This record gives sequence, structure tokens and C-alpha cells, in this order.
Amino acid sequence: MIITTYLTSILIILVSGVPALAWGRRSARGEQLSAGLMAGGALLGIVAVCIALAGGSVPELAAAWALPGGHIRFRLDGLAAVFLLPALLISGLGAIYGLGYFPHRRHLAAAGRLRFLYGILAASIAALPACRNGVLFLVIWEVMAIGGFLLILTEQQMEEVRRAAFVYLVSTHAGTLALYAFFILLTGSTGSFDFPGPGTLDAGTPTATAVFLLALFGFGVKAGIMPLHIWLPQAHAAAPSHISALMSGVMIKMGIYGIVRMTSFFADIPPWWGWTILILGIVSGVMGVVFALAQHDIKRLLAYHSVENIGIILIGLGVALLGRSFDQPSLVALGMAGALLHVVNHGLFKSLLFFSAGNLINATGTRQIDSYGGLLKRMPLTGVCFLGGAVAICGLPPLNGFVSEWLIYLGLLHSQGGSGSPLALSMAVMAAPMLAMVGALAVACFVKVFGVTFLGEARKPLPQPIVEASPTMLAPMLIILSCCVIIGIAPTVVVPVLNRALSAWGAGAAGCSLPGTLAPFGWITAGGMMLLIVVAGLILIRHWRKAVVPLTATWGCGFHQPSARMQYTAASFAGMLTDMFHWSLRTEIKDEGEQSFGLFPGVRRYADHTPDLVLDRMLYPACRLVNNLAGRIHVFLQHGVVGGYLLYIAGTLFLLLALVTCSST
Repeated sequence: MIITTYLTSILIILVSGVPALAWGRRSARGEQLSAGLMAGGALLGIVAVCIALAGGSVPELAAAWALPGGHIRFRLDGLAAVFLLPALLISGLGAIYGLGYFPHRRHLAAAGRLRFLYGILAASIAALPACRNGVLFLVIWEVMAIGGFLLILTEQQMEEVRRAAFVYLVSTHAGTLALYAFFILLTGSTGSFDFPGPGTLDAGTPTATAVFLLALFGFGVKAGIMPLHIWLPQAHAAAPSHISALMSGVMIKMGIYGIVRMTSFFADIPPWWGWTILILGIVSGVMGVVFALAQHDIKRLLAYHSVENIGIILIGLGVALLGRSFDQPSLVALGMAGALLHVVNHGLFKSLLFFSAGNLINATGTRQIDSYGGLLKRMPLTGVCFLGGAVAICGLPPLNGFVSEWLIYLGLLHSQGGSGSPLALSMAVMAAPMLAMVGALAVACFVKVFGVTFLGEARKPLPQPIVEASPTMLAPMLIILSCCVIIGIAPTVVVPVLNRALSAWGAGAAGCSLPGTLAPFGWITAGGMMLLIVVAGLILIRHWRKAVVPLTATWGCGFHQPSARMQYTAASFAGMLTDMFHWSLRTEIKDEGEQSFGLFPGVRRYADHTPDLVLDRMLYPACRLVNNLAGRIHVFLQHGVVGGYLLYIAGTLFLLLALVTCSST
């Protein structure tokens, strides 16, 4: 019954976009019906997952399939539930948000097409975590990949959108090829395309090593692990904001799900698996936030923060794998619980930030941070929601990002007490200062974004009057912000879900849980409540003082009204920090204008651009080099001389004759 309800919700989500596509170009009824179906299907799926978590048994459905090797098999265990709950919630809220952000009356046929494809992408994401057959998994995976590609192409008239979609398509299919090899090797070890049980495979064989590396590449491309992240910044910037929220908050987590599920198959995991994932997590976390600091496009900035948070999740997963390798249950519980909770948390606050960015883009018509300024006065609710998402993504109390990062910190600190190989395991604590640096840089980045965007004055005249977003856009944001606050001040509500996920992860995690002595959540609740009371008190005091004390402009050294040129820009605010990482950023600077030394200096213009380290600095030049080399070879061979072509034929015949002679002898 439960699994039937869950599959029914996926079917409703899948067909939710049909009314918007078929109703008509200018009718609002079709899009409203589509949003209602999406929200209803998502709610039904959440109810089914919650009932499955509350029950003692794990719901499962198995049926025959005519496809060779295929087997329809779905199973709703605790690990799948951790990924399904945020996926369903964000899918439903995103559909409601899209009513105001991408309405039919402005975008006509493109809006109907978007809602139809949105339902396909959301349904594939919702089906993937419960899938337990390799062939079925690959089919759903490919549907998810194509759905994401077509959604990125929503505004296909723009060249940058087409380029972003093409890079995404190439990247995701490169990862899919690795997954084909992964499932072939896995099937060779088990004799079936069905997923093996937790801890049933030997990790010490060469096949297991190949399986791990293929899965790390194939799933890592989707997750956006550095340096496999090449598609992510462009795709998130090019897609509509609620699509970016779904992709960044949910879709990339399917890559994390694949890695987590793959590691559950093996017993006695070798330590180098954990070290590999831990190091990749550190690199992704540090480099992701560094590149985010250098961005001026608000959506591209948020995209690089997705790379950063994927790194944080990998650090927790690496700690858990090291705990299994060295038989440390506390590391397994803290590392895996922190990683899985950060999967949920990142889905929430990153969706909140992308929705807020969508409000800003909808109101101003631009993604450039330097074009904003003083928007808190005109869009106060958007500013509050963005500030809540910023506090959460920086891992600050009392919001949810603090809880998951705190669990990962505890796991890193518990590595000091490892037995069996204490020196090797104790080295994991070195990741703690790196994680702290990631958090500090994230704080600096969002201080820059919030200050330049919402405070001060506008730096450029905006083309239209700035007004607050519509209720259909604000309501989903307030719901997500409420979830961030609830998890932040009452993390015990997610402990049962995390414990069920730990039990489903594998034999090494069975029996590991989060008791009060290991993770005293009561202190987080008390501290969070006190902090909220203090903040509320300060707001009330400021409101009272504002009512009795008149506010006037401060003295500005003789300037009665500072101009836009006197405001901080994104580049100037973060300049000192980005200069520290110039060796990796290699920012391109354009300084144009007149060089004048007279009484009145000439006008000068400054602009900078930070290309992606892997895509722009490595892959594009390598592709151009290969293309030029291939062109030279083509010109050399295709010279138009008939005698040369006859020589090629004679050489080929001679080579074939030699091969036949060698094979016969």
C-alpha cells in the first residue's frame, strides 16, 4: 500500500505539466492546474515516505520486466528517504514559485514547455533513490539527464544558454558512460543487475577498486565534485531560477546518493577510499568558495557555493568511510549523519537562495550584483529570506547549516581517539581547519553579497520600479525558511530519520546511532532559542528607538548625497581575499579609459572576469589544440594529389598483407 502510494505520487508528478502544455498559450488555468498537480503529488509522496519511516518494515515492490536484465524493483529504506524528502518538498514548492516567476502571460509557449519538462525531471529525481535495479536505474538516470538538458535550454535564443546546455549534455553523458561500465562490473561480481545488499561484497579485489573509481567519476560528474564540476556554474546561471533551485538543491544530490549507495555494498572498506573522498571534499569545499568570492553574477556565485557544499558533504562521507575502515562506530555515525543531514540542509537553504535570486532578477532584470543596491527597503521579505539562507549556508547558528557542519566537526575531532592505526586515522583531524576556512570564506562572500545587494544605494539606474515579489513566490520561500529554523533549533526532529538511514547504509553502520552523549542536541536547542530571543529583542529595541528618535543622514565629510560611484562593488569588497588566491583564480582585469595627470583626471573603467579553472583554463585550450592539430593532419593528408592517394592505398594493402602473413605463420 505504501509503495503504491509512493509510485502514484511519482505518476502524478510526471503528468503534472500536461495541462500547462495543452491548455493554451495565454490561459492561466493550465499553469495553475499543473502547479496544483505537482504540489499534490509531492505532498502525497512526502506522506508515503513518512509512513514508511514510521513503520517497522521497509516497503518494497518487485515486478518482472521484458527488458533483458531489467527488473522493476523499488524499495523505500531510510537512506532513500533522506534524499526523497527534500526532493519532493522542493519540487512542489518550485512549481508554486514558478507561477509568479515564469508565468504564461509573459513567456507563452515556453512556460508550458517548461512545466511539462519540470514534471519529467522532478518525477525522475523522485524515482531514483528508491530504485534497486541497475538497468532501471540507468533508464531513470538518462531521463533525468535529458530533462535537465531541455530545461537549461528554456531560453534557447541566448547563445550562453545553448553553450551551457551543450557543456552539461557532454559532461553528463561522459559520466553515464562510466556508470555503464560500473554496472557491468558490479553485475559481473553479483550475477544480477539488482543492487546487492549492504556489506555483501569484498572491497579488496581489483574489480571492487574499478567499481569504486568508475562510480566516483560517473556520480561525481553529476554531483559537481571539483574538478568534475565543469557543467555546473554555467548551467545554474543559464536556467530559470526555480530550475536552478531544483538542479542545485536536489538533482546534484543524486550523484551523492549514488556514491553513498555504492559504498554500502562493500564490507571492510580500504582506508584509501575514505582518504580519496575526504581529499576531494577538501578541494571542492575550498576551491568552490574561493571561486564564489570572485563572481559578480549572483546565480554563478550560488552555483560555486554548490560545489563548496558538495565538498562539505564529501568530508562527512570520508570521515564515515574511515570510521568503517578503522572500526570506529562514532566516526561512522557522526560523519554519515552530518553528510546526510547536510544533503537535506543544502537542498533547503540553496533553494531558498536561488528563489531569492530569482526575485531579484525578476525585479531588476539583471543578474549582476554590482547593479543592485538598497533593495532591502523595496524588497524586505526577499531580503529577510536571503539573509536566512545566507546564515544557513555559512553554517552559523541558529539555522540548520550549523547542525550538519557541527556533526562533521565532531566526527573529525573524534578521529583523534581511533584505534588499530591511530596515527593514520588521527590525520583526518587536519580537515577541521580546512572546513573552518571554508566557513569563514563563505561568511565573507555572503557579507559581500548581502551588503552590496540589499544595503547602501543602487549603483546603476534600474529600468523599472522595484517592488516586492508576488505571494506565490514568497510563500514557498517562507516555508523553506521555516524548515531551516526548525531543524536549526530542534535538530532532534531529524534524528530518527538519520538513524534509519545509518542502519540502511550497511553492516558497518548497523547499531550506530546518535545518542545524546555523542551529539548533545539539547545544547543546540537551548543556544538557538537564546540567540533567537536576543535577535528578537534587538529588533524590538531598534523599532522602539526608531519610533522616538528621528533618523537623519550622517555627515559625509561635506558630501550631501554620495553618488553611486562611492558605493562598494562586489570586486572591491572581496578584493583583498581574492588577491590571496590569485594563483588559482587568475582573474582577468580590464582597465580602460584615459590616462590623465591634469587637474581633472580622465574617466577610467575597471572590469574583471574570473574564468573557471578547469573548463576555461584547461579543457577549452586542450580542445582548441586538438582541433588545430586535427586540421593540420587533415590538410597534410588531403592534399589533392592523386599519386599520394594511390600511395596510401598501396601502403594499406601492404600492411594488410603483412598482418595476414604474420597471423598464418
